[in-house]
Amino acid sequence: MPAIKKQVLYLDQFFFSSAFRAGDERFLEAAGLIAKLTSLQLLVVPYSSIHEEETNQWKKRDELLQFIKATARGVEFEPAYEVEHTQLVKAFRAWLAGELAPYRLEPSDALSDGIHGWDSYLRIDVSKYVSNIDLIRDLKRQSTEALVDLFDKWRGSKASFEDDLKAEYAAAGKTYMDSYLQYVMRIARGDHAAMLDAPINSMAVQSMLQVIPSEIPADQRLGKCFEFLLSDHFKETPCQWINAHMFVTLKMMVKEGAYTKREKALKRLGGFFFDTKHIATYAPYVDAFVMDQPMAELVTRPTMALEPRYNMKVFNLNNWGDLLAWLEGIEAAGMTGEHRAALAVAYPRLQV
Repeated sequence: MPAIKKQVLYLDQFFFSSAFRAGDERFLEAAGLIAKLTSLQLLVVPYSSIHEEETNQWKKRDELLQFIKATARGVEFEPAYEVEHTQLVKAFRAWLAGELAPYRLEPSDALSDGIHGWDSYLRIDVSKYVSNIDLIRDLKRQSTEALVDLFDKWRGSKASFEDDLKAEYAAAGKTYMDSYLQYVMRIARGDHAAMLDAPINSMAVQSMLQVIPSEIPADQRLGKCFEFLLSDHFKETPCQWINAHMFVTLKMMVKEGAYTKREKALKRLGGFFFDTKHIATYAPYVDAFVMDQPMAELVTRPTMALEPRYNMKVFNLNNWGDLLAWLEGIEAAGMTGEHRAALAVAYPRLQV
């Protein structure tokens, strides 16, 4: 079979939930094109661990998750925490080696090597742990309310964009270090359950400690981790860069007069933290990303300019025609004679 390179598309949760309800022709048309292109081996739309987390809030959780997995043809991104972990350790190694700060982005950070292979007919589904649905919904509501409650304070702030960005990075680094130190203190007190239930991000510093060269004295190693968490290498990891710029850009928008009505803000930003996690984790690894309008407005602002930074496209309901044109262009460019002949051999029942 000839080698193929598929276009990689990320569908945010709003797309799946809207298509699943089957009440909007825009989503049905796009879903039809996507299904056709994935069957033709020209497109892949992996699902992620964040899709599963969000889906757990739905009453029809099982049906929606099956719909998501079927659309993805069983292809999955690496879990979000593993992508973040991989980025941190790679950046830390580069910092230790004295390499330049820009992060070396590699598809293998988030995608398996076989993503561009020819699909088989078989898909094996593995059930995963389902957390407390009511608790997740309540925490989502509380986090959104807490975010919107900050807006009045933000409007009175005189801090510059750069000042806010520095503060965001400092808070992120402090979170990693504090989480690790709490883990160590629990172990020191004899609470060995920490090895099982400590937050995942507490293991990030532990992993960094394990890759420090042996010639560095043991009493200096934690200090090296602290220095890294203040470095440009840390700031340039995609998860950190996108997270920080999304929050600070939102703050800038609020200071400029956006989201003045509380109820409207709660509605539009109800999925903000999940959406940010989707984008910060996976946007750098895809050719295109379909997201809702508030997030698209945010990431296309000059302070973020996500598309040129990561050489990808952002689609939402405001440029839906561009999404359809992009999808149609994939078939026009990819259906070569060689590809068509290979499809006939691999999938004789497929109507090409």
